Amino acid sequence: MLTFRRTRRGDLPQIQTWLRRPHVARYWAHDTSDAAVERDFAGSFLGTEPSEDFVVSDDGAPVGFIQRCRIHDYADEERELIALVDVPVDALTIDYFVGEPDRVGQGLGTRMIREFTATCWRDHPGATTIVVPVVTGNAASWGALRSAGFRWVATGWLPPDNPVDDGQHHVYRLDRPVG
Repeated sequence: MLTFRRTRRGDLPQIQTWLRRPHVARYWAHDTSDAAVERDFAGSFLGTEPSEDFVVSDDGAPVGFIQRCRIHDYADEERELIALVDVPVDALTIDYFVGEPDRVGQGLGTRMIREFTATCWRDHPGATTIVVPVVTGNAASWGALRSAGFRWVATGWLPPDNPVDDGQHHVYRLDRPVG
């Protein structure tokens, strides 16, 4: 069973280690210096950022990372996404990675997305949809979204996280189940 625990300061070294792994670094092109990891991930647990970050564990062992936020809380950074597809004001987005290389390709990403989506609906009862852009080259990520029930809604240019990418993204959406 997967568990999602909000991050805390003691998780920063683990996040840093995961970010440095080639399979994560390819799509999370991130400065992994101590200062950068502190700057970009501490705001969640310090309450200075509206994002919510989680360590994902499987049977108690940390295996990955997932985060969520309301897209409109970052409207300036997400203006291209908001222009590309319909993004209701209450829409959430998620971002994630499987941190442990021996767990890649075993369906863990799909499980993380599916189970975390249920957590999002529970924790954010006003959210009506989850919209997730994924660079087109990351077939494992958008395949996991599809397997978790998300549907493709658009393809278009968004600022790439990694400068080696051309900026083309698939955008997937999942609406809150009725009832």
